[in-house]
Amino acid sequence: MIETDITIIGAGPVGLFTVFEAGLLKLKCHLIDSLAQPGGQLTEIYPKKPIYDIPGYASVNAGELIDNLLEQIAPFKPGYTLGESAVSIDKEENGDFIVTTNKGTEHRSKAVIIAGGLGVFQPRKPPVANLEKFEDNGVEYIIKEPNLYKDKDVVIAGGGDSALDWTIYLVENEIAKSVALVHRRASFRGHLDSVQKVMDLADAGKIDLITEAEVTDLYGNEKLEAIGISKNKEASVTRNTDHFVPLFGLKPTLGPIADWGLEIEKNAIKVNTIDYSTNREGIFAVGDVNQYPGKLKLILCGFHEATLAVQSVFSLVYPEKKNVLKYTTVNGVSGF
Repeated sequence: MIETDITIIGAGPVGLFTVFEAGLLKLKCHLIDSLAQPGGQLTEIYPKKPIYDIPGYASVNAGELIDNLLEQIAPFKPGYTLGESAVSIDKEENGDFIVTTNKGTEHRSKAVIIAGGLGVFQPRKPPVANLEKFEDNGVEYIIKEPNLYKDKDVVIAGGGDSALDWTIYLVENEIAKSVALVHRRASFRGHLDSVQKVMDLADAGKIDLITEAEVTDLYGNEKLEAIGISKNKEASVTRNTDHFVPLFGLKPTLGPIADWGLEIEKNAIKVNTIDYSTNREGIFAVGDVNQYPGKLKLILCGFHEATLAVQSVFSLVYPEKKNVLKYTTVNGVSGF
């Protein structure tokens, strides 16, 4: 039995920052995550992707942000159960929670903070007949290591931020030999500055932008060698390529979270914005996993939610004590 003050389900950026805010209140944390390393989506899906809306950073790579968060929380010595998924939360008569994983590891704590992001993800796959044949043999649904595409011919499909951002990244960092972006519409749904940058790269001849088109065929023996692109529903045109990366997003599901007796709204956990508590006393939800009026799914909003949640957790762990807000600018971190 692992004993701690707060069990945090999810070791993504918001879960990690929760450790820092809890540490300032002398609350001990233990994190559970199904991934083999901390960082959540930022580590698993796009560690090299730049993030632009973290205060104090004009730009920071996702993996670098996680490294910095781990360094920030290191003084508070959190515990980790990695490579295991939380499957149940039971409450004992004395008010303690027991969180059990799929491998039977039990965690006892006074409070539980769910920072599980959007839950369990599956890629949205395009309807191409032999797609599975080339998975991991030229077809990838996420870009984890950009150098895989070094000096390769790459075709990206999609019209959202991920497709736009990775197209720009592979070109501007001179990684791929050639990059084509295929989108079934003439307009894009990503950020306007990213759309404009892609248009500029296309005008400069640095990418092949193919709109109102879809990838309909894949060719090759053991590995992908070429694709067929159908434009305006006409017969497909064959294009040689080493990699096809359909970036149509990920389908999130709550997984076991849906069975924990929590109030669910819009496929997320409904919370009280006073402290991001759920309908089960002692259980809180922060980050993309929660839902409330005006919710914005941004990392920086999750940081704010975690900060308020641990203030209420303090009163659960130390009901006889009064929490007096202290500032790190005065006390530093070692003073907490």
